Amino acid sequence: MKTETDSPMKDKHILIAVDETESSKGAVLYVADILGGFPGFRVTLLSIIPEPEEDFFDTAEEQAAWTRKNLEAAKAMLENYGQILNQAGFPPDKIQIRACVGETKEFADAILEAQRGMESCTVVVGRRHKTKTEEFLFGSTSTRLIREAKNCAIWVVE
Repeated sequence: MKTETDSPMKDKHILIAVDETESSKGAVLYVADILGGFPGFRVTLLSIIPEPEEDFFDTAEEQAAWTRKNLEAAKAMLENYGQILNQAGFPPDKIQIRACVGETKEFADAILEAQRGMESCTVVVGRRHKTKTEEFLFGSTSTRLIREAKNCAIWVVE
């Protein structure tokens, strides 16, 4: 008789939201150090490129060229971060990369939307150091993630 416990365990999905900052690299290194080499985990590296205002471009061609250039740069960055995870013991088939141009203005909203869509059990972000004034004016992505995330853990890496 086969029971639920006999079925293979589903991998835990870790979503790491990154950009080109040292804090993002630190988040990737943290996940690599903590989970690298352990079975049962898969990782998605997510880069969200903020979309400029509509009137930023004179033509649709300029916008398309800007988007292409930024997506290519994000893909190269994500592949480098993927190499870090691979060298730490994550098999290549357990590492996904995803770059997108953010239609929403808030990174936290885009990250939470991705988390829900991918059903990630953990979201990892690097902590950016903002002045109190910057945090008051612009808010904090990590604070919003902690406050608004549902059905997942949030790791904010210093």
